[in-house]
Amino acid sequence: MRRLFISDLHLEDKRPEITRALFSLLDHFNDKIDELYILGDLFEIWLGDDALTETAKRVSERLNKLSETGAAVFIMHGNRDFLLGEQFCEASAANLIEDPHIIHMDGRKVLLMHGDTLCIEDQLYMDFRNTVRNSTWQKAFLQKSIEERIAFGKQARNQSQEDAKEKSYEILDVTPSEVIRVMDHHQVDLFIHGHTHRPARHTLITQAGPSERIVLGDWHKQGWYLYQDDNQLELKSFQF
Repeated sequence: MRRLFISDLHLEDKRPEITRALFSLLDHFNDKIDELYILGDLFEIWLGDDALTETAKRVSERLNKLSETGAAVFIMHGNRDFLLGEQFCEASAANLIEDPHIIHMDGRKVLLMHGDTLCIEDQLYMDFRNTVRNSTWQKAFLQKSIEERIAFGKQARNQSQEDAKEKSYEILDVTPSEVIRVMDHHQVDLFIHGHTHRPARHTLITQAGPSERIVLGDWHKQGWYLYQDDNQLELKSFQF
């Protein structure tokens, strides 16, 4: 089984170079992967499947093309695109997966998450997340006009950027004890996630023994991916 893992591309119309980089990566791995996992924040913002940007339309077409090679595409919600729905996934020939999600890699259980729920010291964000992940809130929001949703999205993004300026490095990163708790809960010794924009491979000790946490990088100034082929796992970056 050959798998490609990416996250935190934050695609948007005003950053076409990131979309081009994604398409280039998929071209490079054409016929070389069996599964693609997108672990959240594929898009910078998502206001509903009825409010597709030109970038979203192009990405949907490209993912559909990838599926025609026989590769299965899996998408997980991030903190930016948590409203991405089944309509988009169906059009993209992709599967929307829950967070957390378990896969098996050569008989080994592997935990996949976006990663935002690991930042439990960021209480301001966790309160916001609890609000917007509520199904009643989401239903009411999606009933608003697209213009109203756009205005909310801009306000929320600006507020998030302002709040981040006041937060420490530790608060914006995962809480180590929460990482251990989650890995022990799912009984895994390999954990892959994104969100923090701090790509690295971390060794740690869990109830399963020596374990590893792999953090995917964001696509701001360069692209990042994790590639699995047979028993090898390679975390790599590349220039746009």
